[in-house]
Amino acid sequence: MLSHLRSGLPSRSFVMSLIVWGLGVWLLGQSMAAAQEAISPPGVTTLANPQVAYRKSEKPYVILQRGPIRAVVVDNSAVNDEVLPGHRDGYSGVAHLSHRKQPRTLFVPAYAGLNFEHIHDGTRQGQDRLFEPRRAPMQLRIIDRHTVELYQAPTPTWHLESATRYQLLPDGTIQMTFECIPRKAVFRHGYVGLFWASYIHQPEQKEIHFLGVPATKPQASPRWITGRTPRHGVWSSHLARGDQRRFPHEEDFPLSLVFNRSQYRYIEPWYYGRCRGMALLFVFRPRDQIRFAQSPSGGGRGNPAWDFQCFIRPYQVGQLYRLVMRAVYVPYESPEQMQRLARRHLKELQRLP
Repeated sequence: MLSHLRSGLPSRSFVMSLIVWGLGVWLLGQSMAAAQEAISPPGVTTLANPQVAYRKSEKPYVILQRGPIRAVVVDNSAVNDEVLPGHRDGYSGVAHLSHRKQPRTLFVPAYAGLNFEHIHDGTRQGQDRLFEPRRAPMQLRIIDRHTVELYQAPTPTWHLESATRYQLLPDGTIQMTFECIPRKAVFRHGYVGLFWASYIHQPEQKEIHFLGVPATKPQASPRWITGRTPRHGVWSSHLARGDQRRFPHEEDFPLSLVFNRSQYRYIEPWYYGRCRGMALLFVFRPRDQIRFAQSPSGGGRGNPAWDFQCFIRPYQVGQLYRLVMRAVYVPYESPEQMQRLARRHLKELQRLP
């Protein structure tokens, strides 16, 4: 090679060598790209994976049953029949959740759990915009006998396209996979705020429980925290111990649960609440940087809301974002039982894309 470079004009054989070498590099790049595409999984839901087959549900809800669990997933339509009597419009998600040992539904019958509630950017907006997932049309898609999705086209205000998958695992655990794509740069504070609510029907205890530390003593030894909030929007949001993120928002931002921080920080991304001898356990992936939220009256008097939220920052138009969590509904035994269950599911969740 060096001799050809020193002699002035390159020889014909040298030029041919360069062409062959360049072609080899291109082919190698193509094969590497193909390999990368093969090992980089596409979207999980029908939003971003056209290989996922589905059919549209003829009804606004689908009944899922597996193991000891019966769950009814509904779009944001009103329903009033023997399956979902008096279910109000706007409340999508799991409208009914029961267990073989507790046939009464956990969630407020008029509302739902794992309900996609808010899209926001910390600015003042009207109720229709802040509660846009309630208003924009949804399509209920059946993937298989244990899996359904709620697809929502880009919404009128936020232009967020999304699909929420609810899958019953063999033991009855609900695995929720949420995927979204921002279609326009309309989030004025540079982040996408997302919020989910679960309205619990008349539990004996309104509190939630998690392992945590006081916010003023983040290096303290972890202990069991009973999260109580005296009224809606006060001490409502529990952050992870290492979560130092600050999200700009207008002072009179109307969603009071979102930015009102509690006096505690959690150390592991899971929490649970108790109701009628059962426990509902929420388990999240650390990478999704979830914040717990709660209200003592979000579902009406005596009906607390056990919620969670996340923020996407920075966000890019056209980019796919994913959140995966699990909801485990089981007979309650002890905090230690909850810890064992949570850590098992946490380990499995961390292996998911």
